[in-house]
Amino acid sequence: MKEIYFSIKEASEILGVSALTLRNWDKSGKFPAHRHPMNNYRVYKLSALEHIIQDIEGGTNRSNAKKLIKKLTIKHLEE
Repeated sequence: MKEIYFSIKEASEILGVSALTLRNWDKSGKFPAHRHPMNNYRVYKLSALEHIIQDIEGGTNRSNAKKLIKKLTIKHLEE
């Protein structure tokens, strides 16, 4: 089955975030984009968008929650 790809603009509208946010996620490795072979633009697979939507709707997973709590604790102790 052929995979469906979306441009960064379309993906940002689907996810409800800005294109800049998607670029930042790609740069940091949080949500990497694929590259179009002809023009090197960022493109996103439908399956990847569905996966990130499930993660957003499901809330923060436990490993991320533990990291966030640790960061908040360290920040609090530094102040």
